[in-house]
Amino acid sequence: MPLTPVEKNSLVEKTPVTLLGLGAMGAALARAWLAAGHPITVWNRTSARAAALAPEGARVAQSVAEAVTASTLVVVCLLDDASVDEALTGADLAGKDLVNLTTSTPAQARARAQWARTCGARYLDGGIMAVPPMIGVPEAGGYVFYSGSRDAFEQHRQTLDVPARTAYVGENAGFAALHDVALLSAMYGMFAGVAHAFALIRKEDIDPATLAPLLADWLVAMAPTVHRTAEQLRSGDYTNGVVSGLAMQVAGTPTFLRTAEQQGVSPELLSPYFALMRRRLAESSGEEDLTGVIDLLVR
Repeated sequence: MPLTPVEKNSLVEKTPVTLLGLGAMGAALARAWLAAGHPITVWNRTSARAAALAPEGARVAQSVAEAVTASTLVVVCLLDDASVDEALTGADLAGKDLVNLTTSTPAQARARAQWARTCGARYLDGGIMAVPPMIGVPEAGGYVFYSGSRDAFEQHRQTLDVPARTAYVGENAGFAALHDVALLSAMYGMFAGVAHAFALIRKEDIDPATLAPLLADWLVAMAPTVHRTAEQLRSGDYTNGVVSGLAMQVAGTPTFLRTAEQQGVSPELLSPYFALMRRRLAESSGEEDLTGVIDLLVR
C-alpha cells in the first residue's frame, strides 16, 4: 500500500536546529519547529524557559557552547545586539550557519556578518514581521526578512519557512534590518495619525467604535499611494500622476491646525510633517506630489 503524504513527510529527514533565546518570540519559533518535526536544541539564560520545552521534545543544552555544537544551523533570538555578543563570545562557530533574528540596526547587522565571517560561519540576518501568536500559523500572514549569505538562505529556506514565510532581500546583511525598520516606521507614522484622529473626537459625543471602521477603510484606500511615490522616486518626476498638488495641500494645513486647537488637541503629531511640506513648497513646484518631502529627510 502506498504511503500517505503525511507518512511520506514523517520519513523526510528534518534539519536539526539550535535556538538560542526563548523569550516570547524564541519560544514560539521553537514550538513551530518542534511541531514540524525538526530536532531542536535550545538554550536560554533563564534555564527554566528551556526546561519547559523538554516535554515537547526539545533537547536542553546547559551552555551556548553545547547548543552550538549540536547543529549546523544556529538561530539566535535574543534581546539585543549586546546580548548576542555576550552569548556567542567564545563559541566555536566554524562551519556553522548563523541566523540572527535579534532586532538590530543595519550597521549592527553588517558588523555581525563581518564578525561571523572571521569566525568561519555563514551569516543571515533576519527581521521578523510578526508577533509571537502569528508564528507557525501560515494564515496569520507573518513573514521574516532575510539578508546575507544567499547560499545559506537557499540551503535552509525550507527550514526557515516553517515558523513564518521568508522574504530574501539581498546579500547585504543590513538589508533585512533596514526593511524591518522601514516598514515599522511607516506603521508608527500610521499609529500617530490614528492617535490624532481619535484625539479630535475624544471630547465629543462620538463613539470611537463608529469612527474606527471609517478610519480603517480610509487608510486602506490611501495605502496604494505608496506605489505612486515609489515610481516618482525612481523616475525623479514628482509631478507624474499627481492628484492633489503640494501647493493645494499646504494651503489646507491651517484648517487641520485650527481644528486641533478648537478641539483642545495638541498638533505635535502633525506639525513636523506640515513644516516639511511648507519647506518643500518654498523650494519647488507646487504642482508636484508630497514625494519631495523625502528628499528633505535624507541628510
